[in-house]
This record gives sequence, C-alpha cells and structure tokens, in this order.
Amino acid sequence: MFSPVATHDPTAVANAVSAAYLTLIPAGDRQFVPRAFDGAKECFTGHYADYQAIDARYHDFEHTLQGTLCFARLLQGRHQAGGQPPLSERILQLGLLAILLHDSGYLKKREDIQGTGAKYTLTHVQRSTEFAAARLAAAGYQPADIRAVQNMIRCTGVDAAVNRIEFQDAMEKVVGQALGTADLLGQMAAADYVEKLPVLYAEFEEAARHAPNRAHSLGLFTSAADLMRKTPEFWEKYVARRLNHDFDGIHRFLNQPFPDGPNDYFQRIEVNMQRLRQQLAGANA
Repeated sequence: MFSPVATHDPTAVANAVSAAYLTLIPAGDRQFVPRAFDGAKECFTGHYADYQAIDARYHDFEHTLQGTLCFARLLQGRHQAGGQPPLSERILQLGLLAILLHDSGYLKKREDIQGTGAKYTLTHVQRSTEFAAARLAAAGYQPADIRAVQNMIRCTGVDAAVNRIEFQDAMEKVVGQALGTADLLGQMAAADYVEKLPVLYAEFEEAARHAPNRAHSLGLFTSAADLMRKTPEFWEKYVARRLNHDFDGIHRFLNQPFPDGPNDYFQRIEVNMQRLRQQLAGANA
C-alpha cells in the first residue's frame, strides 16, 4: 500500500510528487514541482489574473491534488517496471502541468457572479485547455508544449475518444492516458468519495440548469440518491472499460508489486463501492 498523504494539504502532496519526480529524473530540476504547485495554488485560490478562487464544491483544489498524487505514483510505478518508451523530463513536466490545470475550466472570472463554476461542467474540459494555453503561453512555453498539455487534458473528458486525439508522439499519449486514469482513480479512491456524491450531483444539477438543452449529457440522474445508486455500475461498466481500453490498462503500474500485486487504488474504490451497496441495501430494507 502507498503511504498515506493528506490530499487537502498542497505541501504534503507536492512533497510526495517531488519524491516521485526525482525517482524518474534523478538529476532533474528540483524546483520544478514546487513551482508548478505554487502556480496551481495561485490559480485555484484567486490570486491569478482576473480569476476567482475555485467555488465548485466537488471539483475543488483537493480533487486536483488527489489526481496529481495518483498520476505521479502511476508514472513512478511505470518507470520502476521498465515501461516503454521511457519518459523525458520535458514530457513529465508537461504532464504535471496538465494534471494540475486539468480542471481549471471550473474557474470563474471575477465579474462572473452567477452560480458556481459547476455550471461549466459540460464545457470545463475545453475551458481548461484554453486556460492552460493562455497561462503557458504567458510563461513562454512553445506551441508544441502547449499542444501537448492540451491533448493530455482532453483525455479527462468523460466522453473523450482518446484514439482520435492527435498526439504528437508516443510519450505524449502515454502521459495523457496516465492523466485520464489518475483523474478517475484519484477521486473514486478518496476516503470521503461516498459522502461527496451528493455534492457531485448538485454540480450536475447546476450544470443542467445552465444548459438545459444538454442536460442529457449528465447521465439523466434524477436525484443524489439516484446518482449514488448508479455509481457501482458506473465503476464496473464505464470506468473499468475506459481504464482497460481507452487508457490501455496503464493503471496496472499502480500494482504493488508489478505486475500481479494488489492495486491500492482499486482496493480503496471497492471499499467505497461496498459502502454504497450497504447504504442502498439499508435504504431499501
């Protein structure tokens, strides 16, 4: 099992990610991860340009930190297992920027005072690619690097056709698949995932109010209870297929030991699914 990390604490997550980063790139830039985390924290706490602090209650900054920690662990596991192609420092850095900014599309401008960032649920992936492009261009990143970050972020779209994303090379695709995997596993393995499902439903509900013509895209949940009832099936039928097919089973690099050891994230998700099933059984008793 992985050592516990307090995912509400950006410094704790940054330290864990830095350790993983230096396992992959021992002679790498030791200041890159702290800088990247400081930049992400700036964005999500209302200290960047004319953006407010994140006010989406499910897709908050901790959600991003959960995914980022899982992402770093997955790529560390891949490196230790000798996964090919090996990742360069450049692509690893771009991947970290991508996971840290993958939900920046929930951020609102200061003059945007109606509702929360959850209203952008249906457009947040595109908005995240645009936010990332503007921020990275301002920081001097080259167009090819910005495109790589955008392609990786696109892997997190719930209906993204990964095989249609025009990756620039094999490393970029691998890191995009790792990012999409970590986004799913990081949140679903969280200790408070079950308790936060009603909050996720509230985000869907707000998004549907702001885009009624696309409400069907949110899964047609009728209530928070309905979302909770359908979540085990979502895990078994949607997430499992996406992990194994769209992301080529890259989650196996989280197995300890690789390749056939237990997967800590899967085990924690199964605990959450069992809690849900027990709650549902009790409600129907």
